[in-house]
Amino acid sequence: MERQFATGQAVDMATSQHDQAAPVGNVLTAQNGSVITSPSFSNVNISNGNIIVNTNCTHAPAATDQVRGVAPKLKENIQDCQDELKSYLQSRTMTLSEGTEEETLSTYLNKIYTELYITEGGSGEVNREHEVIELECTRPTSEERKIDLNDIFGALSNEEDPPRRVLTKGIAGIGKTVAVQKFTRDWADGEANQDFTFVFPFSFRDLNLIIEEKFSLVELIRNYFEEVECLDVSDYKSSKLLFIFDGLDESKFPLNFDRNEMCRNPAKKTTVDILLTNLFKGQLLPKASVWITTRPAAANKIPPKHINRVTEVRGFNDEQKEEYFKKKISDKTIAQKVLGHLLSKPLRSLYIMCHIPMFCWISATALQSLLMKEDQAELPKTLTEMYMHFLIKQTELKNQKDYQGGDTDRDMIMKLGKLAFEQLQNGNIVFREEDLKECDINLKQAAVYSGVCTQIIRKESGLHKKEVYSFIHLSVQEFLAALYVHKTFVDRRKNLLSPNTVKLVSEGGESPIIFLHKSAVDMALSSDQGRWDLFLRFLVGLSQDKNQGLLQKIFGDKDKLPPSREETINYIHRKIQKTSYSNKGINLFHCLNELGDQSLVEHVQKYYNSGDVSKILPAHWSALAFVLLVSNEDLSVFDLRKYYGSEAVLERLLPVLKVAKTALLSESNLTDRCCSYVSSVLTMKSGGLEELDLSGNTLNDSGVQLLADSLQDANCKLSKLRLKQCGMTTTGCQSLARGIMSNPSHLRELDLSKNKLNDEGMKLLSGVVKNCHLETLRLSGCGLEEKGCTCVASALCSNPSYLQNLDLSRNSFSRTSVNQLFNFLQHPDSKLQRLWLFKTNLQADGATALASALKPDQLKELDLGANTIDDAGVQKLSELLKSPNSELEALRLQGCRLTDEGCAMLASSLKTNPAHLRDLDLGRNTMKEHAIVELSKFLEDQSCRLEILNLTCCIATTTTKPLILAVSRCFFLRELNLTYNQFTDESLKQICDWLSRTECKLEVLRLSFVKDSTCELLAAALRSNPSHLRELELSNSHLEESVKLLTDLQKNDDFKLQALIVTDQSLLKEQALLGTLREKLNKLELI
Repeated sequence: MERQFATGQAVDMATSQHDQAAPVGNVLTAQNGSVITSPSFSNVNISNGNIIVNTNCTHAPAATDQVRGVAPKLKENIQDCQDELKSYLQSRTMTLSEGTEEETLSTYLNKIYTELYITEGGSGEVNREHEVIELECTRPTSEERKIDLNDIFGALSNEEDPPRRVLTKGIAGIGKTVAVQKFTRDWADGEANQDFTFVFPFSFRDLNLIIEEKFSLVELIRNYFEEVECLDVSDYKSSKLLFIFDGLDESKFPLNFDRNEMCRNPAKKTTVDILLTNLFKGQLLPKASVWITTRPAAANKIPPKHINRVTEVRGFNDEQKEEYFKKKISDKTIAQKVLGHLLSKPLRSLYIMCHIPMFCWISATALQSLLMKEDQAELPKTLTEMYMHFLIKQTELKNQKDYQGGDTDRDMIMKLGKLAFEQLQNGNIVFREEDLKECDINLKQAAVYSGVCTQIIRKESGLHKKEVYSFIHLSVQEFLAALYVHKTFVDRRKNLLSPNTVKLVSEGGESPIIFLHKSAVDMALSSDQGRWDLFLRFLVGLSQDKNQGLLQKIFGDKDKLPPSREETINYIHRKIQKTSYSNKGINLFHCLNELGDQSLVEHVQKYYNSGDVSKILPAHWSALAFVLLVSNEDLSVFDLRKYYGSEAVLERLLPVLKVAKTALLSESNLTDRCCSYVSSVLTMKSGGLEELDLSGNTLNDSGVQLLADSLQDANCKLSKLRLKQCGMTTTGCQSLARGIMSNPSHLRELDLSKNKLNDEGMKLLSGVVKNCHLETLRLSGCGLEEKGCTCVASALCSNPSYLQNLDLSRNSFSRTSVNQLFNFLQHPDSKLQRLWLFKTNLQADGATALASALKPDQLKELDLGANTIDDAGVQKLSELLKSPNSELEALRLQGCRLTDEGCAMLASSLKTNPAHLRDLDLGRNTMKEHAIVELSKFLEDQSCRLEILNLTCCIATTTTKPLILAVSRCFFLRELNLTYNQFTDESLKQICDWLSRTECKLEVLRLSFVKDSTCELLAAALRSNPSHLRELELSNSHLEESVKLLTDLQKNDDFKLQALIVTDQSLLKEQALLGTLREKLNKLELI
């Protein structure tokens, strides 16, 4: 909030001690399209209660390069002016104090530093919530990369030129002014940014005082910095200048960028507003740099097109909060008690607010005072209690100094409250002396006689020497405003929030406070930007019994309030049911907390902790959102099915979705209605959603269109989008393509499988494939035929450098399609690693061609299953596997009509390079003695690391002993599928013997045609080696009593067995009608 350079005056805090011995930390920079934010400072220390961040600055020569090549006399003139300006700024930025002047001693600024975290492409969107509420409902985004304060005007690795105009955002009290002061000090000391010839720091608080006057830019500078009076217009044009404007949120200027006249002459006299807009647009002194700081709500006062870079100052992380309290409070025992109190679960919301450095100071002031008393009172558990104790501490300071005369504490607090409320109504956080006089506040008298006023309001002298005033923090202003409205209602029966007269209904003549609370709740819910949210929290909290007792210490008499707490609670409960999906609903839970009502929270906490969320009523899911947001739980992944898959639940858990990086909403009974909720998250300026899965929901084209609109938004940073089986058609393709193409730089994964796109839809999406940097593309089962398959393959040929994973399964390839895909695969820039072509109508010649184009040193996974490859097609594939560069990890050739010779050829090729393969599927082909022998040799190889082996319905010989022996020696094997193969009793016994040995680490085993005798052997084997097998399938097995042996093991916690799948031998009963089992299975169409 503070916007001055006055020695000894209080300013924004967030700070740090300069450690000359500390090494320079890594400074991460943004790559193209990245978002860089962080919720914390790093390298922070606290000394004597001051927050200190370590940094090393690169020392540069005091003289700038800008004066080179200038005439000697002119050069000397510029250098003299620069030296004088630096000397002046050194004196103005020497010290910094925490809190208020009476409370703390000043700290030298050269020991103070605030780190910044840069956000490229930041939005000018206005905050829709109160800053504190937004803080409580926000978690850090993923790409947290810092930039040093003195580098904010440096070019990033992906930029050719440094930015001219930088906007720095940060909530009240977070350290923006400290950052300006530190930057200015470093320049004045010659430690950094010496490429700037002159740095001119202005404050909007100062500029507001001359809003009606006219100046030229040169006159304006001289008015504030007489040290540069010698400079003329040509000096300004030839020098490299930096203008700093601190506190845009406090600006009273209209800043009409569209209507203000152009001004390019620094000597032309005009309004300050016109000077500012032309500077910000780069029309006035276009080579000059401009740095503007603001609270987020005012960021949109300057159109984004005029800003080259957006940065954001963030607050303390948990470690730094702890360090602050330990160093701020010298008594280690008391410091630990303060920390332990704030870290307790019921106070989680207060601990979150300690992200704001000023709130840390308020909390430390209040809690330390209480803990140092002999008759320790109960420590505050709510926000209102904390601020009540803070206020009482200020009255005690006055009494300790034995002030006499002047206003009583009661009178002064009511005057301050009146000022706070009226200015809050007007949206003001900075006041003039006239504003104080209107509230009958004589600040000079107050400074002499009352410690209360000087501790809560501070006087600031800006560069323009005119005095302005503000509360030490916006939350203090909101608290005093609520206190004033509360006492006015109680003492004078006047509702300042409603024009309606309050009717007296109680026997004692008191006014039921429910009328006031209803007005406040309605006003807060209807206000923009959460303007009254914290005010509401304080107001309802003041009616609590504990706070009534605290008020009595200041005001003498206890408020006469008829019982209405339950009425207020019930009213808020009803509002919660109607206010479901915004952070305003979360604030209502904070209000209930201030009132001491935990009924809704305890209700959902009970069922959530037990894992039985089905008993949570629909209207109470908002309570769960509150529970999650104030918990320590990692909320980066939001899985709706973990709670309950429905749109009503999603709507009420939306505040939780807003803090997630990954949203898993698949198969959750959602319709197109849910897309409006998701879109609101994708377009949030502070959103961090990177991965979205809506697969298996009935979104249809209407829902896809809503999503597509949000994808166009500059705030959308989605990198993974999965819309598998969502009812999307060609119409949806058009919307989706338009949305992605409008903002193509982030998307890396797209899954549209099992939607009826057809060839026409693929044609519409071809632009996405051609222009985006997709790494994964899944179009399985999209109804693509020759034109569609050819279209996607052709698009890939024109953009081959990024795609790593391609799934075109269950579409119909033609020779033309194969040729285009061949061209893509053999392209020198192709980086494809995984290719899925299951059931794509491939023939042997097509498979041969594709295999010849694949790059063995890149290929990790290949699925050609359910295609007629035959032995002829597998020959080229075998050559690929024999390559010494092959790093294939997964090979699936299920149902490719390979004979014993083809399987043997393939298995033999695997022996050449056995170390990489992890997953092998040869199911539904034919394997006899030759193939069994070759496969066994591969499995027995000491270098073999195979983990998954699928041989379903392929063994056409009774000579299986070598295979089972080889499998038992494959120590990395975790999953084995031998279903629909007839094994002899001896072979099954051999399998059971292997399972019983401790070296067997198998986790999944699938068998068929198992008898009771084998079932008993399996149970015995698992009792001997219970630690690994978690899934056992016994399909088409006629089992009776013996199966109970296995179910008993499944129920026993000492065994890992989690899933037991047993199906009856019904398929065998049809053998007489349909022929042998093998003939039946060969005729089955693979799905």
